[in-house]
Formats: sequence, structure tokens, C-alpha cells
Amino acid sequence: MRKDLFNERVVAIPTSKVSKIFSIASTLENVVSLGVGEPDFDTPWNVRSEAIYQMERGNTFYTDNRGFPELRQEISKYLKRRFTLEYDSNTEILCTVGGSEALDIVMRTFINPGDEVIIPQPAYMAYEPCVLLAGGVVKPVVLKEENRFKLVKEDLEKVITEKSKILMLNFPSNPTGGVMTEEEYREIVPLIQKHNLIVVTDEIYAELSYSCDHFSIAQIKGIQDQIIYLNGFSKAYSMTGWRLGYICARKEMIDQLAKVHQYATMCPPTISQYAAIVALRECDRDILEMKQSFDQRRNYIVNGLNEIGLPCHSPEGAFYVFPSIKSTGLTSDEFCEQLLTEERVAVVPGEVFGEAGEGYIRCSYAYSLDEIKEALVRIERFLKKIK
Repeated sequence: MRKDLFNERVVAIPTSKVSKIFSIASTLENVVSLGVGEPDFDTPWNVRSEAIYQMERGNTFYTDNRGFPELRQEISKYLKRRFTLEYDSNTEILCTVGGSEALDIVMRTFINPGDEVIIPQPAYMAYEPCVLLAGGVVKPVVLKEENRFKLVKEDLEKVITEKSKILMLNFPSNPTGGVMTEEEYREIVPLIQKHNLIVVTDEIYAELSYSCDHFSIAQIKGIQDQIIYLNGFSKAYSMTGWRLGYICARKEMIDQLAKVHQYATMCPPTISQYAAIVALRECDRDILEMKQSFDQRRNYIVNGLNEIGLPCHSPEGAFYVFPSIKSTGLTSDEFCEQLLTEERVAVVPGEVFGEAGEGYIRCSYAYSLDEIKEALVRIERFLKKIK
């Protein structure tokens, strides 16, 4: 086999330790999982019904590369109605195969070899590989628990260099549940302007903000030309398997992004696009009901973790908690593997979210209260064993 068979960037990326945890879990019985970031609600019936109707009519062919014009119009209306964001549906919105494709094509479109991408960490595990595969350089900036995992101006300023090109944001955050307010965003805007940074803001959890209304950095006047806004239908509408997301940005940016998109995937899934139109028009109540349920679970799991001896701040968004396991003396990988094999509870090691995540674990509360309660019983039993 030839030595240069594989792309060296791919070879350099390690296999995710999340896969390791779930590979072990698949061999065990009676596992309680708090590992996957997926709502446990069914996709709303009217959304599913629309998909069935369109399939029965035979509407299963390619669509416009950028997504149905009608869908883009509804996205534009939704963003204006919910977050006072204004994007032209004809020129400033691109529908993608989930938020994952959106992230991938953004990095491939904007990164030249050696460009630096600033990633606040702990961060969603896919951000760094996407940067590396595009030939970029990751510059982490640590989000601190004492700051409630928010991005602080002084910390951001320390990592900016002349090679800095993109600032990656994700609030509400996976894995910490941290959020940013308008005032906190305005603190960092002067740095963004001074260094002419492109801001990629992943707001897939925008509808899941608990302590305050969601505010997008894209709402701030004067930097819209530097903003690339990512969102999708997976979390708010419980449509993870429908694989539909979108990018909003200025026309000049969308035109270049569309090139990569059209050659890579042609168009998003047709049936998902039909269904998403109904979701945007009719499912505000479903979003609210899911959010209220997640809020109840959030309060329960935070109180439970603190009571059993795992210090845990209360997340302000998304559906994850990020408790500290530092008192156990175990690495996050050791903790998760032992918890799984000994007590059959699957959670995610903090280290997969970057070095700043070491000493923590991520637990999703997008599961039923019964599952959360059982997991807490088992985690407490495990903690007593290792003391």
C-alpha cells in the first residue's frame, strides 16, 4: 500500500472518543444514555403529515440548489419575526443538508491554508476537524466556568493575531449551555471590527434559551457584512434525521458558498424542505412545549448532580449540563468509560470538546425525567464506589 494513499489532514485527525463510548455501550445491556444531543420528542405530526402527502404526490425530485424559494421565504419571515434579523430570501439564504454541511462548506469557502480560526472552547466537537480539513489553524480561547462559559473580551483579545480570519461562535452552547447577552456581545464587537474578523455564529439552539430571550450577534448593526449565520431544524423542531439547515449571509458570501454546496450535495432533501415550510408556519406552540419540558428537566438534573457531589452550574440554553468531575481524580475519558462499564450510564467525556473540557463531562437532558432520575441514581452509586 502506498505511503501517500490518504489525505494527510484526514490521517492527522483522531477518531472521536464519543464513538468509542457508544461502541462500548452497544455491547452492553440495560444502558441509560445521556449522551446524544437529540430531542426525545416526535417531529410534530403536521410536519410529518406534510412529508407523507408530498411523497404520495411524487414530489421527490431535485429542487433549486439553494432550496425551495418558498422555504427560503419562510426562513426569512421566521428570522424577522423571532429575532428581528433581516435576510433577503432570494440572495442571502442557502439551505443545506443539516447544520453540519453548512459548517463544512463555510470553512471550505473562506479558509486559505494557514488562516487562523478562533474557537471558544469547550466547543462542539466538529468545529476543529472542519477547520483542519479545510487547511486552517485552530486558535482556542478558553471559556471559563467562573464566567459561566461566556466569551470575555480580554480572553479573546489575547489570541487574535495577524493571521486571524474567523471567529466561531456557538451560543447557546454545546456542550456548556452558556449564552451571550446583547451587552456581552457588544463588548467584543470592537475587536471584531478592528481585526476585520468573519464571525460564524452557529445558533442551532436559539429557541432553547431559558434565563433570557435569545439575542443574536447578527442583530448588531454595523457588522452584518462580517456575519455568517447558521441555523437549522434539528433541535427546535425535533427534526434531527430530516437533515435540513441553512446559512444566512450577504449575497457576495452566499454566491461563493453556493458553489461548494451545489457541487457537493446538489440540494437539501426535497421532502424535508416541504416539511420545514409547515414547521416554520405552524409549530411555534410545539417549540414552546418542548422548551418548557427541557427547562423542567434542566432544573431537575442540575439539582440532582449538585446533590450527589458533582458541581454543576445551571446552563442558560441548549439541553446539556457540564458538571465538573475534578474531585474524582479521574480524567474525563476514564470517568466515562468506568461509569459505562460499571453502572451502564453513557455520558460524553469533556475532553472531546477541546483541552478546556478536561475535568468535565457532558450530559444531555433531552431525555425523559425517568431516564434522568435513573442515571442520577447510578452516577451516585458510582461516585461512592470510587471515593
